[in-house]
Amino acid sequence: MSQEKLRRVRERVRSFPDFPVPGVLFRDISPLLKDPAAFRALIDLLEDHLRASFPKIDLIAGLDSRGFLIGPPLAQRLGVGFVPIRKKGKLPGPTESVSYTLEYGKAELEIQSDAVEPGQKVVIVDDLLATGGTMCAACELLKRLKAEVLECLVVIELKLLKGSEKLKSIPFHSLLQYE
Repeated sequence: MSQEKLRRVRERVRSFPDFPVPGVLFRDISPLLKDPAAFRALIDLLEDHLRASFPKIDLIAGLDSRGFLIGPPLAQRLGVGFVPIRKKGKLPGPTESVSYTLEYGKAELEIQSDAVEPGQKVVIVDDLLATGGTMCAACELLKRLKAEVLECLVVIELKLLKGSEKLKSIPFHSLLQYE
């Protein structure tokens, strides 16, 4: 992994204390998205990691909503398709859905029923892993469609919240880790 590219990405993540609730230190990727060189470095790093780790990937699945910003350019670089996993009620046609628990309530995710063929190899992408609830729900959706989840890939991991432990046997990779 290029240390210079990683430094450039890290420098474009900013912190906001007590957002969205008191006691939370929010990690914001907006400056990263605004800086074309830093965003290119991010996609380069993710692409390099996936090419080195997996000889065959069929699809990138992105989580609503920041996974939609990272997933499509990454999928295009890899020459594969992109599939959105959305909050309930946002996708047309037949869908699969799963409920899961958030830090402060419950939520539901959906994927179109024909988004993935059985046996397709999928990498799930998002900006951040906190408690792991959303990522676990996405894995469950893809398993229901009989996809093979190769890895859960995020830009930022909040280690203190131990979200990666919830993923159990599913491989996980993060570029940046914060306590």
